[in-house]
Amino acid sequence: MADCGYVLVVDDDATVAEVVASYLRRSGLRTKLAADGPSAVAAAGAKLPDLVILDLMLPGFDGFEVYRRLATLGGPPVIMLTARGEESDRILGFELGADDYVTKPFSPRELALRAISVLRRSRGSHEERPQDGAGPAALLKVADVELDLSRHVATRGGRPLALTGREFDLLAFLLSHPGQAYTRDELMRLVWGWEYGDQSTVTVHVRRLREKIEADPAAPTLLVTVWGVGYRLDLPTHEFRQEG
Repeated sequence: MADCGYVLVVDDDATVAEVVASYLRRSGLRTKLAADGPSAVAAAGAKLPDLVILDLMLPGFDGFEVYRRLATLGGPPVIMLTARGEESDRILGFELGADDYVTKPFSPRELALRAISVLRRSRGSHEERPQDGAGPAALLKVADVELDLSRHVATRGGRPLALTGREFDLLAFLLSHPGQAYTRDELMRLVWGWEYGDQSTVTVHVRRLREKIEADPAAPTLLVTVWGVGYRLDLPTHEFRQEG
């Protein structure tokens, strides 16, 4: 794979950081290492990375604080990396807007593949979009929310809508399959390619999407819960448009 980006790896375990960086370099990515919160923010300020792989348990200040400060610098995509396995930590990471979350111990090769996937989504790479008429349409719209798949742009009422890569992919999938209910397990597998994982991840992303696309997130009319099953996107036919 050709050089496709610059990744900042933030971990206070030098061995873990170097192993991760080694796998990323094999995939054609340039890397820089940081071992604590302040040096991570300083490195990002000197040159904004295309992606940050961020350990949460850091000296100086923790990964959550690093993430908040990165947001003020331009908000690059982030994969959170941690030894913590508690559900509350994973949920907080996704609620902050992390693009992915990997718990130690992990496969360095899998992490490198996830990094490439996040980079492609964040850039709107054509490699992850349909190249012919067999896939979803290039433009999806419901109410005042519109997704342009060809440019990987989301808007609401004509204004940019801030969606993470995972949120964009989930909304695009549901918009492409209106009226069909999916379990959380199916959404993890069909949208993100995860054969296993914490299903609460889907719940968090659905809640965040509702906050961004629903007129009243507490009483959703578009992204609805199907009790005993999962979730479904209900689209009034006169408000739904697909353009290829």
